Amino acid sequence: MRDGAARPEADFDDETLAFARRVFQAARAGEGEALAELLRRGLPPNLRNEKGDSLLMLAAYHGQLGAVRALLAGGADPDLANDRGQMPLAAAAFKGAAPVVTELLDRGASVDGRGEGGRTALMVAAMFNRTEIVALLLARGADPFLEDGAGHTALSAAEQMGAQDTPEQLREAMA
Repeated sequence: MRDGAARPEADFDDETLAFARRVFQAARAGEGEALAELLRRGLPPNLRNEKGDSLLMLAAYHGQLGAVRALLAGGADPDLANDRGQMPLAAAAFKGAAPVVTELLDRGASVDGRGEGGRTALMVAAMFNRTEIVALLLARGADPFLEDGAGHTALSAAEQMGAQDTPEQLREAMA
């Protein structure tokens, strides 16, 4: 558990660790009201687990709109990447969670934000044939010409992954 700086679990007693596990599970399960109350009581909004996943990252990945809203309202950073360079917007795009993608964008997530490796949410959505998410991101200004650290655009990444529909969708957007 960390709030920006790594601290070994050995620094915490069993009760504190159990509480932290419950908090992270609340984010995964979409317990927005419980998270909002904890944030009001002083829970750090950018609390991260041992993998660098923030509460917002977990809520976004699991498509939990209520939890995402509560965390953003409580001050969570919509562009906080985890230790693997993944962003909450890309996590929601991967899962095809359009309402979460919309909420993140509406609350300040960078449409072309990227962590290490340089992969954007558009690239992720294209790779996994998430046509609705690709359309949403393009409509919100995502740049289909950006390249990740390996030199792939959303189009080339989608083609490489064998996506059925998003390559044509991207070709049309790039024309």
